[in-house]
Amino acid sequence: MSARTILITGFPGFIGARLIPLLLEQDPEASVVALVEPRMVEKAHAAAAELRAGDRLRIQPGDITLPRLGLDEATARTLANDVVAVHHLAAIYDLAVPQALAERVNVLGTQHVVDFCRTCPRLERHHYVSTAYVAGLRGGRVMEADLAAGQQFKNHYESTKFAAEVLVRASMDDVPTTIYRPGIVVGDSRTGATQKFDGPYYLLRVISASLRRGGGLLFQPGAMTAPFNVVPVDFIVDAIAAGARTDDDRFVGETLHLVDPDPVSAAELFRLLCVEYAGREPQVRLPFALVDQALRLAPVRALYGGTPRESLRYLGHEVRYDTSRATQLLASRGLRCPSLAEYVGPVVAFFREHEDDPAYAPAGR
Repeated sequence: MSARTILITGFPGFIGARLIPLLLEQDPEASVVALVEPRMVEKAHAAAAELRAGDRLRIQPGDITLPRLGLDEATARTLANDVVAVHHLAAIYDLAVPQALAERVNVLGTQHVVDFCRTCPRLERHHYVSTAYVAGLRGGRVMEADLAAGQQFKNHYESTKFAAEVLVRASMDDVPTTIYRPGIVVGDSRTGATQKFDGPYYLLRVISASLRRGGGLLFQPGAMTAPFNVVPVDFIVDAIAAGARTDDDRFVGETLHLVDPDPVSAAELFRLLCVEYAGREPQVRLPFALVDQALRLAPVRALYGGTPRESLRYLGHEVRYDTSRATQLLASRGLRCPSLAEYVGPVVAFFREHEDDPAYAPAGR
C-alpha cells in the first residue's frame, strides 16, 4: 500500500465509483483501499478494472457491521497505520428498509467506521456522507448546523441516518470530520447516467406506464406543492472531492447541505418530466389520498414500475434546506448546484434509453 491510503466504503456504489478517480487525481501520492462486503467483491473488481486505476486501487473484503470492519487484527492495524482519510459512503438507502437492517448497517456500521478512524494515527479527515433527510418531518427552513430538534421521521432510513450522524457529531472533538448531506441524487447533469432508477425516477415510471397502459392521460398525484430537492450526482461528487483537498482545511468541522438552494416544487418537477418525456403537461390531478390507497396494492405498484408508497410522502413535505455554508465554500472552488431545468433533458433521455433494462431496477444497498 501507498504511504498515503484513502479508505472508502460504499464501492462500487453510484457515488463511490465516481469519487475515487477524483481523489486519486488530486492526491497523486495516495492510493485507495475500497472496503467491500464479500458478496460484492466480484462486482467491485469489475468496477475497479473499468476505472483503470491499476495498483492505486485495491479491493479489501470487509464488513462495516462487524468490529474492526470485519478485518483480522493484523490487517486492521496495518491499514489503520497507513490511512490518512476515510470516506464513509456505505448505507442502506431503501425507503422501505426494515428497522433492524437499517440500524445494523446505518448506525452500527457508522459506529464501527468512527471507531476505526480513532485507531488511525495519521488521519487527516473523516468524510461522512449523511443526508438532508436527517431533518425528518421538520418543516420550514433547516440550517446546516441543525440536527436534533425533537423531530420524527418518515421511515427507518431517515431515523437511522439521523442516529448515525449523531454518532459522527459526537466524535468530531477528536476525529477531524466533514459531514455532507445530499438531497435526492439523480443522474449526471451532462449525460444523465445513473446506476438505478429510484427516487424521482418513479415519477418517470408513472408517466411511462400512463402512456403505455393508461390511455395516454398523464395523471399528477396530488397538488405536489412542496419543494422537491433533486441534485445531480456529478455535483455531489465534485463537492465531496473539493472538501477532501489536502490544501484546504476550511471544510474541517463543517456540515454541508448538498442540495439545490432554490428547489423546484414537486409539481414543477413532474411537469418538467412530463414535457421532456411525453411532450406535454399532465392533464389530470388525482387526489393524493386515492394514489396513496392505490399504492397499497401490489398489482398497482407493479403496474407503475414498482413505485413504493413510502416515496409519496416526499411530494408533500414542506421543508427547505439552507445551503449558506455549502454555497460559500463550494463557490470558492467554482462549484454550484445546477437547477433541474438545466439537466432534465439528459436525465430523461438516459431513462428512456434504459427504462426496460432490469440492471437499473432499484436496490436497497
